[in-house]
Amino acid sequence: MSTAAATVRPREVLADLLPASRVRDVALVLGGAALTGLAAQISVPVPHSPVPVTGQTFAALLVGTTLGASRGLASLVLYALAGLAGVPWFAGGSSGASVSFGYILGMLLASTVVGALARRGADRSVVRMAGTMLLGEALIYAVGVPYLAYAADMSLSAAIAAGLTPFLIGDALKAALAMGVMPAAWKLVRR
Repeated sequence: MSTAAATVRPREVLADLLPASRVRDVALVLGGAALTGLAAQISVPVPHSPVPVTGQTFAALLVGTTLGASRGLASLVLYALAGLAGVPWFAGGSSGASVSFGYILGMLLASTVVGALARRGADRSVVRMAGTMLLGEALIYAVGVPYLAYAADMSLSAAIAAGLTPFLIGDALKAALAMGVMPAAWKLVRR
């Protein structure tokens, strides 16, 4: 067993393996916000929906899992506040509140929850990571879909049809990617 593997403790997330300092934490929070903003630029319009398919949900869940609950939440709060203030890094280079802003609010919650689960080792096996990602996605929708219904003046069933149903296959693929990436990263660390 290598020295790195011996130093991995069960309550750590991947970011904790870097030397601890305030500078590290600030850099990780800034990096998490920037990664989410960059991933939001991967934006594909969905017919009959005001919500595009983006990479930001995957990034938000990855940020939470990698950084842990508090740094993950801080990253997503920074991302949301900067976007509201005019930084054009929401989906497709937009900023400000839109009918899809509820999904960003859901990402704050999801990033926190998946980060807390990662601290309990949920990111170290494929099966546990699958459950973690599915829970994170469900939390994003639990906030995003009702917000969409309210902001776009839609019925809840119309919001589900426009803001949930078209995204299920893509989200399953994102979850599958995360299920491979995170446990593989821990395997590398243990070597």
